[in-house]
Amino acid sequence: MSAETWAIAVYVLATFAIIGIMLLGSWLLGGRAWGRAKDEPFESGVLGAGSTRLRLSAKFYLVAMFFVIFDLEAVYLFAWSISVRESGWPGFVEALIFIVILIASLVYLWRIGALEWAPEGRRKIAQRAHTQGP
Repeated sequence: MSAETWAIAVYVLATFAIIGIMLLGSWLLGGRAWGRAKDEPFESGVLGAGSTRLRLSAKFYLVAMFFVIFDLEAVYLFAWSISVRESGWPGFVEALIFIVILIASLVYLWRIGALEWAPEGRRKIAQRAHTQGP
């Protein structure tokens, strides 16, 4: 066997040995007390109260999707900014097209009211107050 094969074998064996030591150690040192309180879920030491079935507005999910979309564009633009010298003018034009598409999508979302958080009643009151003036 070559030295490289031996190194891989030792690495794999050492990995399994560490996993075994961790599992055995937690089994030996872990508590074995059972009771009703052990089966109750808790978060940060606080017992849960009420039902876990909460009805959230769809706007929360919409904002989460917006965040993911516009957060991913920051990752792409960061990667582009690191390689801006290697990509040259074609890379600049591609990034510009990408930014224009993102701005167009943001304007579209704003125009259809997807970014409005206020309920319909509060919006109408705000519009009346805005049109009446001071």
